[in-house]
Amino acid sequence: MEAASIAAGLPQTRLTVASHKLSRFFLAPSNSSSKVGSVTSVSFLESLSAQTSLVLTASPIEKAAPIDAGSRGRKRNVVAQSFAAPSAGICPFDRTSSFQSQSQTAEEKIGLLLLNLGGPETLQDVQPFLFNLFADPDIIRLPRPFQFLQKPLAQLISVLRAPKSKVGYAAIGGGSPLRKITDEQAHAIKDALQAKDVSVNVYVGMRYWYPFTEEAIQQIKKDRITRLVVLPLYPQFSISTTGSSLRILENTFSKDAYLSRLPVSVIESWYKRQGYVKSMADLIEKELQTFSKPDEVMIFFSAHGVPVSYVEVAGDPYKDQMEDCIYLIMQELKARGVYNDHTLAYQSRVGPVQWLKPYTDEVLVELGKKGVKSLLAVPVSFVSEHIETLEEIDMEYRELALESGIESWGRVPALGCTSSFITDLADAVVEALPSAKAIAASSGSTGEIDNYDPFRYAIKLLFGSVLACVLLFSPKMFVAFRNQLL
Repeated sequence: MEAASIAAGLPQTRLTVASHKLSRFFLAPSNSSSKVGSVTSVSFLESLSAQTSLVLTASPIEKAAPIDAGSRGRKRNVVAQSFAAPSAGICPFDRTSSFQSQSQTAEEKIGLLLLNLGGPETLQDVQPFLFNLFADPDIIRLPRPFQFLQKPLAQLISVLRAPKSKVGYAAIGGGSPLRKITDEQAHAIKDALQAKDVSVNVYVGMRYWYPFTEEAIQQIKKDRITRLVVLPLYPQFSISTTGSSLRILENTFSKDAYLSRLPVSVIESWYKRQGYVKSMADLIEKELQTFSKPDEVMIFFSAHGVPVSYVEVAGDPYKDQMEDCIYLIMQELKARGVYNDHTLAYQSRVGPVQWLKPYTDEVLVELGKKGVKSLLAVPVSFVSEHIETLEEIDMEYRELALESGIESWGRVPALGCTSSFITDLADAVVEALPSAKAIAASSGSTGEIDNYDPFRYAIKLLFGSVLACVLLFSPKMFVAFRNQLL
């Protein structure tokens, strides 16, 4: 969730949702006894009902094509990287899947798309990265008449916010390591699948920085993949992370004849998987032993927060899934004889809106007042190191904890390429493959675009331009707006 919290709490943010229910595409019920967790393999378009269109459907003027190069930041030589085998192999699980014949199986070319947020790799990347973040309508929801102001507003916010964000990235080496770590995870999962005699092409698609999701999709099409598994690298589902990435897939796949026929399975959340739970328990158990008195250490789960409106208005399952996740990890630890006290708090809130509570910084102060002396921080919503772990937890929260009276501080590393974790993700991919189904194009999906009125849009654009000028050039408005951001 690299920097996602920056935008979600801005005073201009408005989350408008017709219903608290999310579509069954993203929130299909999962069998708690299933190994794969929550796997979805239904039509993108068929499942996006009117109830959820304001959360996950593009506006009439929004296009499926990638954001133009200017808004993406400077071009890179490396775009959609494919961790592909020289040739497609034969999928070995046709006996239990929907593969119809040996000849059909031999022609299968399997793809795995890993989704993540992305992060600026240099300090020069910070401002364009923030622009891409704020330009996402799943992060900042503008009222419908003002949606065309999304990019101008994103430009303003990113310029104002970039100096402060650069300080944070400079503190961790001048950029985010997320791209490098995700590439390493892609290679590791590919190797793990190869060890299971499953040959796949693995692609990385980042939401806000290189390689962009749209670029990965184009590479999948170019490689003529015949069966695809989509694996967001977020253990728990949230509208602002997995939901936003899947919206890009829905937009692109629905308008392409080849992609709309491509069988796809989406592993929308996987925090219940035993491999993930046990891997987290392994890391916690190991770090506890670094304390002089392991039994007295408080286990402090710190999860990335989301605005309360996401949960209460939009029906985001993130909070429930996070609490369930903590319960499962603690049950695993108790089964191993680890009975330490634990608590859950939410970090990275920004802006005047209410976020999920309790807040990490406030809980740290309270724990110090209560006499807690040893604390082990566990970044439970992250599987890769990035600015929220390396700077926010390791620097800001550690300093706050020590100032609050906590004497011994430790932190569990992100899972990264932990072998048990990677093996479990590979198992999830194998289990998801048989359920892949073609994405059926829907004739009603373009209704909003067909009803697009250029004249009405021109009037809105003129009105919005005047409003934007007032915001940008009025000193009082500018100062008030800047003070809310900085």
